[in-house]
Amino acid sequence: MSSTLMATDGLELLASAVLLLDPQGRIVYVNPAAENLLESSCKILIGQKLEELFSNGELLAALFQQALAHQFDDVRQDLILERFGRESLWVDSITTALDHAATPVLIELRENVQQLKLEREERLMDQSQVNKELIRNLAHEIKNPLGGIRGAAQLLELELPERHLKELREYTQVIIKEADRLQTLVDRLLAPHRLAHIVGDVNIHEVCERVRSLIVAEFPVGLTIKRDYDLSIPQFRGDKEQLIQAVLNIAHNAAQALSERIQAGDAELIFQTRVLRQVTLSKVRYRLALDLHIIDNGPGIPVDIQERIFYPLVSGREGGSGLGLTLAQTFVQQHMGVIECESQPGCTDFRVLIPLP
Repeated sequence: MSSTLMATDGLELLASAVLLLDPQGRIVYVNPAAENLLESSCKILIGQKLEELFSNGELLAALFQQALAHQFDDVRQDLILERFGRESLWVDSITTALDHAATPVLIELRENVQQLKLEREERLMDQSQVNKELIRNLAHEIKNPLGGIRGAAQLLELELPERHLKELREYTQVIIKEADRLQTLVDRLLAPHRLAHIVGDVNIHEVCERVRSLIVAEFPVGLTIKRDYDLSIPQFRGDKEQLIQAVLNIAHNAAQALSERIQAGDAELIFQTRVLRQVTLSKVRYRLALDLHIIDNGPGIPVDIQERIFYPLVSGREGGSGLGLTLAQTFVQQHMGVIECESQPGCTDFRVLIPLP
């Protein structure tokens, strides 16, 4: 046992997850990185077999048996490990046969970040397409009867008896005003599908500066806006007004989420631009891409809606329409790009990626 412990001393510091298995395929050691990756403590993991960790654990179990039989020294594979009741893990695995009786096999797992990113982007694209169809159909279903309701209320108002006109007109006006409010909502839902795509040369810093001036005008005190621009970013072909609206929707949401910090006087919003090289967006490889970050130091997005913030009518703010981020994602995707988000208390980072020429 002491030799096993000695062999694991250096494994504690590795960033990749390491599992040591006994001849029966049971885990006898996991390093801290494995505990983090598998979201379980060593006390829970030690003694378990691979089949007990993953619903498709037979994939790793087969590699274990081959290593145990010394069919190879080590073998690498990309695997999707399906966990019970949790999100699947995309990993690069290395199975190594060891010359050690107590722990004859070592398995190393490294999370495949690139594959996770591709899967997330694909999910966003699929979700966006579903959203578009849902919004378009829902908006048209609402729009047609809405006009009839408003027209009927106007006709009813004309037929009201003079002696009760004042008190009854109040009710018909409620109907008309609410119909107008819903009409405005429907128009916003349909806007990205109806407006023409006006293409021209776009300077992303002009877009950011336009948005910055609008935010400063609305929140002149208590909010500091910092700029961290890479001025070497080239112009690209796109719809400037759509991109202004997309960035404004993100920045305005951030400013509203910063309300408490604005009152305290320490609210901060950062516009940061960079160039990324060799980027894959929607399964297409681009030589260059714009990497725009809009970062705030607010309370963060509630965990329960982080995966759904780009869905229509999902809002983390009371009174929010839940359309701003949906429209922003739609506008950016029309430029072959995508918006990603990472959020925790004290830092929310919206990342806009768009291909560059």
